[in-house]
Amino acid sequence: MSNLLNPDAIFSNNEMSLSDIEIYGFDYDYTLVFYSKHLHTLIFNAARDLLINEHRYPAEIRKYEYDPNFAIRGLHYDVQRAVLMKIDAFHYIQLGTVYRGLSVVPDEEVIEMYEGSHVPLEQMSDFYGKSSHGNTMKQFMDIFSLPEMTLLSCVNEYFLKNNIDYEPVHLYKDVKVDSIRDVHTKGIMYRAIEADIEKYICYPEQTRAVLAKLADHGKKMFLITNSPSSFVDKGMRYIVGKDWRDLFDVVIVQAEKPNFFNDKRRPFRKVNEKGVLLWDKIYKLQKGQIYKQGNLYEFLKLTGWRGSKVLYFGDHIYSDLADLTLKHGWRTGAIIPELRSELRIMNTEQYIQTMTWLQTLTGLLEQMQVHRDAESQLVLQEWKKERKEMREMTKGSFNTQFGSLFRTDQNPTYFLRRLSRFADIYMASLSCLLSYDVSHTFYPRRTPLQHELPAWSDRPPAARLPLLQEAQAK
Repeated sequence: MSNLLNPDAIFSNNEMSLSDIEIYGFDYDYTLVFYSKHLHTLIFNAARDLLINEHRYPAEIRKYEYDPNFAIRGLHYDVQRAVLMKIDAFHYIQLGTVYRGLSVVPDEEVIEMYEGSHVPLEQMSDFYGKSSHGNTMKQFMDIFSLPEMTLLSCVNEYFLKNNIDYEPVHLYKDVKVDSIRDVHTKGIMYRAIEADIEKYICYPEQTRAVLAKLADHGKKMFLITNSPSSFVDKGMRYIVGKDWRDLFDVVIVQAEKPNFFNDKRRPFRKVNEKGVLLWDKIYKLQKGQIYKQGNLYEFLKLTGWRGSKVLYFGDHIYSDLADLTLKHGWRTGAIIPELRSELRIMNTEQYIQTMTWLQTLTGLLEQMQVHRDAESQLVLQEWKKERKEMREMTKGSFNTQFGSLFRTDQNPTYFLRRLSRFADIYMASLSCLLSYDVSHTFYPRRTPLQHELPAWSDRPPAARLPLLQEAQAK
């Protein structure tokens, strides 16, 4: 425990020096602004009531309340089978994390359903995590999706408990495409936050400090968000002050990411002080002005901000970061709020001891499996049972239903695979930047590949002896 993990650190997937960064870009929601736990309850309740009032769902589903401890980000949802699950980087389902409604699906049923525990590529979600073009899976990647997953599960639970026959595809559409979307597009969420901004927005002083630090060092800054102009303006006034636009060289609202990064046809529109859209042709993106829609290709043409001198931060790995790193060569930073709580759990004495023994037990299983006599096989079976129990206990340390955002039992999650590919650096919040100099270089740790480590059975006896002694003592 002498080398505990720092929850406020910035972690690197790819070597990057801040001395090369001249321009900093930001998403708004869950990047510049953090929301309190009350927001997810608001979204859940509003979407649930829309199902009842506008889609004629049974009024009894109003008894379900939002449970912030039910789901985690990065889960996949099988639209046709109405099951929520966690999948690893190799497309394998983590058994014990498949839920139909609010109840876990037995492993045997999962294996029968998918003819094993592997999900073929053609059934996985598309590039942006969506269920489209024949893909039957939807991946929930942004923080706003937590109440959506919970609502889907609650309504599924109600139908199942009451033996109501229903079409899962229709339920998914009604929740995802209509009710949850309407909470945003009809302004329900925006109006609620604006009406009680102190209730919903957290840690404004941290964002203010980060922006001030970058401004003091002469860095250019821009904002690209899908949120509307008046909503962003009110939030930034609360966080920074009425002159917040003076900090940003470019502000773009209702950008409709990820389309913003791919659709070359949509021009920018200027938004005046009253929120009215102007019809002027845009020849320059002016500081202090707010622009709507547009596209990245026009943005690059008007600003000249290209390549690795630009660092953009966002919380949605697909919509915010994927296209920027794959197609445009920008550096990218992912905001992962869950990181802080997971690292704190990993720093506990109980977790460290459990993981140490779990690794030791795995090594013993690999090493001792050569003993085929009946007595040895009984011991091996006991060890396998203990290993399974300890894995379940470790999973429950993070989330009772689905475990860690970043790991299955032994593999990285599909979420972490995408995070590693699309984010140069990642951190719990922008405030982590305050601990680093603006010329700091982030170096990824060299982690051994599997073939760079000796197998347990190939290790010299001196290296294995302490583990055997520990096993015997236990």
